[in-house]
Amino acid sequence: MSSNRGGIDLGGTKIQAVIVDEGNRPVGRARRETPRNGGPGDVAAAMAATLRDAAADAGVEVAGLAGVGVGSPGVVDAEAGTVTSAKNLPGWDGTFALADALGGELGVPVALGNDVQVAADAELKLGAGREHPSFLGVFWGTGVGGAIFLDGRPWLGRGAAGELGHVVVKSDGAICPCGRRGCMEAYAGRVSMERMARERHEAGEPTVLFELMKEKGRDRLTSGIWARALREQDALAAELIDQAIEAIAIAVASTINLLDIDAIVLGGGMGVRFGESHGERLRAAMVPHLFRDDRPPHLVLAKLGDLGGAIGASLLVAGERAVPASPAAGA
Repeated sequence: MSSNRGGIDLGGTKIQAVIVDEGNRPVGRARRETPRNGGPGDVAAAMAATLRDAAADAGVEVAGLAGVGVGSPGVVDAEAGTVTSAKNLPGWDGTFALADALGGELGVPVALGNDVQVAADAELKLGAGREHPSFLGVFWGTGVGGAIFLDGRPWLGRGAAGELGHVVVKSDGAICPCGRRGCMEAYAGRVSMERMARERHEAGEPTVLFELMKEKGRDRLTSGIWARALREQDALAAELIDQAIEAIAIAVASTINLLDIDAIVLGGGMGVRFGESHGERLRAAMVPHLFRDDRPPHLVLAKLGDLGGAIGASLLVAGERAVPASPAAGA
């Protein structure tokens, strides 16, 4: 059996797969768009196809892999191998046995983990967390996920800690994809931003966003389209990006006020895309909300970039993910 492992990062926009060697170095990679129609079975089939593409890129056989790890959105039951309520994916409102379905397609063992947590685990072991063992992971993409590490150990609470995207930034504010109002993700998640852009454009507000989407042959506003619209000085795109940064800044600053940890690691598709160009603006937007504004946390980009989630998923196979902290007494 090979020491190579597979990792799949399942997102609302894309499926990213890697093959890593025993030193956790990517030796093959592939990407496909996440299906927009069908159901969990169709998504699992697309995941298997993407992993096969990555294996071909690495020049290895899937059957020879030690296993495949998956970072998935939704409620992940790693022991049962199921994913429930992955609402940014087509038809995934109930529970689906993803590990069994994917293992049946690939013929190798499959391990599941939460998408944000495995990406943050990878940053802890291989990326920015090596210099900042206490950090808040902020993964800005289809939604906005969070992960908390304290002295090198993840804090999971009773199983749902780190839901940064659902920190309330405006009482009775915009409706979030979770169904509640005023969550940060209602203003900063890519899905919410696209909904707002579409509503305002249909009401007559000019924007190049949807022209660029058609030009690129896309059916959604990707991070690249948002970046191109900003370069073309599109007013609506600029306003919505500004709104997203302000919402993230409020939620992150509030979390820092509570935990007083050393660093923020910014990742995810939107985070990686805009981190370098807008990182300073995010820092500045946080300061008015920080109790200790004389000692802001470090803001660093995820060092593993867009591959972090897939690399982190591969660590599930090796059993190398970070060890969870114990819940507090009485939790």
